[in-house]
Amino acid sequence: MEVGCVEELMELLHACRGAWDTPDRSGDPVDLHDHGLQTAALLRRARPADKELQIAGLLHDLGHVLRPGDDAGHADRAAEALRALLGERVARLIRLHVPAKRYLAAVEPERALSPQSALTLRAQGGVMGGAEVRAFAADPDAEAAVTLRRADDAGKVPGLDAGTVEDWRPVLELVAARTRARA
Repeated sequence: MEVGCVEELMELLHACRGAWDTPDRSGDPVDLHDHGLQTAALLRRARPADKELQIAGLLHDLGHVLRPGDDAGHADRAAEALRALLGERVARLIRLHVPAKRYLAAVEPERALSPQSALTLRAQGGVMGGAEVRAFAADPDAEAAVTLRRADDAGKVPGLDAGTVEDWRPVLELVAARTRARA
């Protein structure tokens, strides 16, 4: 599935309310709607000028809605669905949030993951080996992907008010317009 316009994307984002990272709700303690908003808000504070990173945070788990239960492929699915509308960098950052988890598990083994993230780490390739760590660290988007991952891990607080999906419409429209202008 390819998302063709911001309005279609907004509908998908609204569909994230009450949708969870696991079909049986045994995963993270917030739904995908609240998780995306919290992740994006954290990124807005950390990198206020990087709208593409913020949008990647908002949308990074959209693949769970596009194909529920696909933990291993959710990032790739979301990246492919959004690439044409929001551009290559947003798609890459979404795709890289899973390798960033694997990378952080290798370079910061004491770092705690949520129970669900620890469980899905295995399905997503496990802890990176030395060659993978070096290759990931050399990627020009590695630092931004790690920043996204840290916000992803922190954006799971039940009851935290991080605004509304509609707050993000102007930013989505801006990034989509920039993508069209580059094409």
